[in-house]
Amino acid sequence: MSGTLYIVGTPVGNLQDITLRALDTLKTVDVIACEDTRQTAKLLARHEIRKPLVSLHDHNERSHTPLLLERLKAGASIALVSDGGTPLISDPGWFLVRKALDEQLPVSWIPGPTALIGALVLSGLPTERFVFEGFLPAKPGARRKRLETLSKEPRTVVLYESPYRVMKTLQEMREVLGDIPVAVSRELTKMFENVQRGTISEVVAHFESHPPRGEFVLVFQPTNRQTDQPGNLDA
Repeated sequence: MSGTLYIVGTPVGNLQDITLRALDTLKTVDVIACEDTRQTAKLLARHEIRKPLVSLHDHNERSHTPLLLERLKAGASIALVSDGGTPLISDPGWFLVRKALDEQLPVSWIPGPTALIGALVLSGLPTERFVFEGFLPAKPGARRKRLETLSKEPRTVVLYESPYRVMKTLQEMREVLGDIPVAVSRELTKMFENVQRGTISEVVAHFESHPPRGEFVLVFQPTNRQTDQPGNLDA
């Protein structure tokens, strides 16, 4: 009988933000496949869990997947985790999950947090319809083309960005989309959690005097459409 591949959500920052079911799963699986073994080891140590760790990241996922599939076929259970949040959401794991499904192996989801939802609900922007774009392309031409496509998007848009490119991305957004409202979250659930809300120019001015640090989530509505959300209407 084959084992199960568990997609396990882990905290995006605060190590207490983990479910009881996730902890039970991590305690009972045979092996944990993780993006960075050092990062996952911190989480396991906090909760006194000792399990074998296997590295699975962007550069080795395709070469390591066959070995993990063989272990599943042999009956081992495997937990798939990322450095933080839900695996596969701008993190490794899709190739392993796809191949496990192709082999008709059991795959189960253990719910947990994801930074995009936290940033969305903290943004103050409409949440009833949204689109997640992950990271914009690294090349300037491709990034600008993606922003031009998003300029016609009526839904709220959520992006991830690194501290090294966030200022450039905000400046390009202003050029393409105009000086629209934006909410920029950083270090969600951590000690220095912060959300900057305002026009793009106001947020850029803030980061000019407060150098960007940490992981960022950008939330904006390209068409700046005003809306009343369900549940907020007067009877």
